[in-house]
Amino acid sequence: MAQVKIVTDSTAMLLPDEIKKYQITIIPLTIVVDGVTYQDGVTISPVEFMDKMAAAKNLPQTSQPALGVFTELYEPLVADGSSVISIHLTKGLSGSVDAARQAAMMVDGDITVVDSDLIDRSLGMVVLAAAEKAASGATRDEVLAEIEAVKAKTEQYVMVSKLDNLVAGGRLSKTAGLIAGMLNIRVGAHVYSGNINVETKGRGAKSTKAYIKKITDILQAAPNGVHAIGISTAGIPEKRQELGDQLKEMFPDAQIVLQQTTPIVATHTGDGAIGFSYQLN
Repeated sequence: MAQVKIVTDSTAMLLPDEIKKYQITIIPLTIVVDGVTYQDGVTISPVEFMDKMAAAKNLPQTSQPALGVFTELYEPLVADGSSVISIHLTKGLSGSVDAARQAAMMVDGDITVVDSDLIDRSLGMVVLAAAEKAASGATRDEVLAEIEAVKAKTEQYVMVSKLDNLVAGGRLSKTAGLIAGMLNIRVGAHVYSGNINVETKGRGAKSTKAYIKKITDILQAAPNGVHAIGISTAGIPEKRQELGDQLKEMFPDAQIVLQQTTPIVATHTGDGAIGFSYQLN
């Protein structure tokens, strides 16, 4: 029976039960650590990656799936006449969505590729909404409309406590990184329109707490309440749980998911980073 099938990539930070329930297909991105190649979520877990990154001689390198990976995955999905909607992390951080679009043109079938403008659990929230809509028997256009509606209610913020990886990855000058390290500067950024936009720079843990308060103030002011919150961290499981407990008290009706972030994100943020995703009602 023809239907709408949902595809995403390994940065979506979906839970195993969610993937199984909605039969979501996951395409893994690739990470290279000191010459050894791993598939995100397949041959290396987020927790394992943090240990390998800490011991690595060089900054790990990430890459998008090859065109052939996409085509091999798409072909059997459309073979029964089903439509495929492939939702991926923001083009601002990866070329995966462009590779998906090229691959879709090479496959004989109805495949629509969507740039979520997001990453991590916020991407996962959009994917889940699409999968739920598809499972209800909705058409391709109805699922695409749901994706746009949910994207408009979904936001993502990131707090980086160490800038070493940003410097090593060429996203911050060595001089700026050295000064930031000496001053214990932390960065708060909003993932908006597909880009990471720095909003605050402050010293020490107090700046991170202030930025989190800014986000929770937005949520508490939301007229229709909060549907879901995701907290993804690079390491620091105790702080992740502490923040999660606080949020559960503040927003008891929201679904709150706490996770170790994907290696793709951790490579760029370094350890100690906090990702804060939310979806409003």
